[in-house]
Amino acid sequence: MASGAGNLLVINSGSSSLKFSLFTGGDQNTLQEHCRGQLSGIGQAGSFRVSENGQTHETAITVKNHEQALSTLMTWLSGYPGDTALTAVGHRIVHGGTRFNTPVMVTDDVLHYLNTLTPLAPNHLPANLSGITALQALQPELAQVACFDTAFHTTRAEVEQHFALPHHEMLDDVRRYGFHGLSYEYIASVLPDHLGETAYGKIIVAHLGHGASLCAMHQRHSVATTMTFTPLDGVPMGTRCGSIDPAVVLYLQEQGMTPQAISDLLYFESGLLGVSGISDDVRTLLDSERPEARFAIDLFVHHTVRAIGSLAAALGGIDALVFTGGIGEHSMQIRSAIATGCRWLGLELDETANRQDASCISTPASQVETRVIPTNEELMIARHTLAALSR
Repeated sequence: MASGAGNLLVINSGSSSLKFSLFTGGDQNTLQEHCRGQLSGIGQAGSFRVSENGQTHETAITVKNHEQALSTLMTWLSGYPGDTALTAVGHRIVHGGTRFNTPVMVTDDVLHYLNTLTPLAPNHLPANLSGITALQALQPELAQVACFDTAFHTTRAEVEQHFALPHHEMLDDVRRYGFHGLSYEYIASVLPDHLGETAYGKIIVAHLGHGASLCAMHQRHSVATTMTFTPLDGVPMGTRCGSIDPAVVLYLQEQGMTPQAISDLLYFESGLLGVSGISDDVRTLLDSERPEARFAIDLFVHHTVRAIGSLAAALGGIDALVFTGGIGEHSMQIRSAIATGCRWLGLELDETANRQDASCISTPASQVETRVIPTNEELMIARHTLAALSR
């Protein structure tokens, strides 16, 4: 490995897991990922998985909390070949509120503000911040950088960022933030490599995974996106319901459900899992012959196609469609079904290229160039961390 002067650790801290990547490089052009991994099952019997040089190693492990998980990770890093002294750590933070539209060095003031945003992302932000606070306790002098999933969408027009609600102090933070911004920002950064001049045209990116959203881009900037106030909105997801009439929540309250029970229903018991009653994994549903599984897939595809139509309207047309995320990158069946629903846009799918997971999966005659581009949020965070250090 390179000298410790260029070692960056990227952390994505979830409620019961801690994902990480280790990078080296003194500038944006020389960044290199050496390994990535995940400590899962925090608070119970879990595992420690590391992937490097095309090989994956996994061991059983039990850690009580994020501080123990990070302590385990730092101990492991100390035994990694070469000099692993860290210059900084970059964190994926789901929400930057109205204050942050660019990555920032973590200070007490920054951390205080982010904690005030917890009600806006109660199922994501506390876990994100736990990674920061745990590392502060372990290595208080280590520089930490917060990188926000909402930041990429701050370029949208004001009419895209507001709900039709009255002006009221209580509603100041209620707006259409948008999420998956680090993924979209990475895709935007590499679009010219795949699309040439078309990259600066009207592009729709479908980040389809366990969490799913879509983003309309023009000049490689966000114009519109499907997630709004929280990562719950938009298309149906693995366990999240997607867009829903807010009166449903009022109705469930009137029926006696508690706010926590409603939150659990909408975030963890709905989506593909809730509709199918089988699984939140697209692969499992595609392999199943049960009609509930087929219906869950059909519903996911239907609402994704609807979202593409809505975003094409926001753009005033569409030049290219990009699939990314776990489902978008790996499920040829889902891509094919979505492409079929988008024929009215002039999209013609090359089924052979699609089956081969090729980069370009549209025919030469297609009016909508269709691409599969793997995302890399970790590299985006590493780039941001370097930039924040230079500032």
